[in-house]
Amino acid sequence: MDTVVSLQNDKVKLAYGLQNRTRTRQKERKIVLEGTRLVRDAIERNNKPLFVLFQPENVDFELIAELQNRNFQLIPVNAEVMAHVSDTQNPQGIVAVFPMPMPTLPKKPRRVLILDNVRDPGNMGAMLRTAAAAGVDVVILSPGCADAYNPKALRSGMGAHFRVPTAEAEWHEITSYCEGMNIYLTAGDGNLTYDSVDWKADWAVIIGSEAHGVGEKAEILAQKRIRIPMAAKTESLNAVVAAGVVLFEAVRQRK
Repeated sequence: MDTVVSLQNDKVKLAYGLQNRTRTRQKERKIVLEGTRLVRDAIERNNKPLFVLFQPENVDFELIAELQNRNFQLIPVNAEVMAHVSDTQNPQGIVAVFPMPMPTLPKKPRRVLILDNVRDPGNMGAMLRTAAAAGVDVVILSPGCADAYNPKALRSGMGAHFRVPTAEAEWHEITSYCEGMNIYLTAGDGNLTYDSVDWKADWAVIIGSEAHGVGEKAEILAQKRIRIPMAAKTESLNAVVAAGVVLFEAVRQRK
């Protein structure tokens, strides 16, 4: 196959749009994974790329051989095209377009993470990664959260998007889905410490962003407010750190 050198190539234009516009991702129901690690991780979990753009002189040829053996569509591009479709300063030479994950949510989850007002894509991805590592059943994104499939969120998630079911939902849907669970909200003024909670029972925990906190609807849904005690007059923790502390306390209690 001839190397693609035009930025007007249809697949190049699609990859660029998916990398740069939430609206395009939502319309096409497709995402872009960039870099050897993310692409390999996705295919090892039986996700099939629709097509792969790669720069022959700057790519992991073991991965290309594996993709070729599986008969995926491989399209060589030059350095200019790769730089155009890449979202990083130093492209790894491979960009793959996948169908957007459409996970089946468990009907009776036991462990739910609800993110509210988390607007930083990097934090979003890191919290999904933390949730996957802690064995969370599902992550729910309330209105106002960042796009979970933003390129920065995908890189920060390190494959978590394919490991933990993630869904956007309205607050009435979240309320219905979490019915019968203990619902906690992390807050600096919580009346319970995070390690005094019985995390062995079914639970949902709401975590907001450090900058914006949580909204009124999250406050209404929560049954109890929990805090993480801190020394040195520290006002708050980064949302990712707070999620890790709480979720792995739940892991500790389960074990």
